[in-house]
Amino acid sequence: MTNHWHSSEKFNRQAEGWDDNPRRLAIAEAVFKALAEAVQFTERTEALEFGCGTGLVTMQVAPRVRKVTAIDTSHRMLGVLEGKIMATGTKNIDSRCLDLTVPDEMRRLPKGHFNVIYASMTLHHIDDTSSFLQELSELLAPGGTLAMADLDLEDGFFHDDADEKVHPGFERPALAAMLLAAGLQNPTFRTAATIEKKNRTGREASYPIFLATATKPEASKEQPESAAE
Repeated sequence: MTNHWHSSEKFNRQAEGWDDNPRRLAIAEAVFKALAEAVQFTERTEALEFGCGTGLVTMQVAPRVRKVTAIDTSHRMLGVLEGKIMATGTKNIDSRCLDLTVPDEMRRLPKGHFNVIYASMTLHHIDDTSSFLQELSELLAPGGTLAMADLDLEDGFFHDDADEKVHPGFERPALAAMLLAAGLQNPTFRTAATIEKKNRTGREASYPIFLATATKPEASKEQPESAAE
């Protein structure tokens, strides 16, 4: 698999003031709301967030599930999350500094274990989207749900750093095809939020964020052999 477009150094630098951005907080709130509507969380749910950052979504998911494994490549972002965990006495978040695009690090997670895998504004940082989705599919338990919030295909000016390696969002039909190719079913999209911002050309623009969900098929049961001669 092609490696992650590494931006952990950038996120390490930005971690301390990450939660000070009101737009970021609003996006996390909107994504969590869409996620809670689209996914059935229960006290038995084993959840995984990749690209959890400072935990803006995971801190809202944790009270609804048995456990969240929160993954990020930035140790400083995880440090902010761990401060929140300590301050709130949260017991069911396991934070890990891993790069899931590296096969050896992906293998440190149990296959077929997670009922829900989710992410917010992370997928556009992954170079080889198709291969990565296939790897995530293997981590899902039968009947589990993959849920990802990210940008619709945009003008290429959303990110302020012109040199940052990212996908310019995704076309929904193309992403749906990748989810199906990864062995998932019923890809469904809804608009979770719309970001209004001045992009790096200085123009005010609207950037919709979708929530895409797809499910892993239930384990097939062996058909009993027919007794008929």
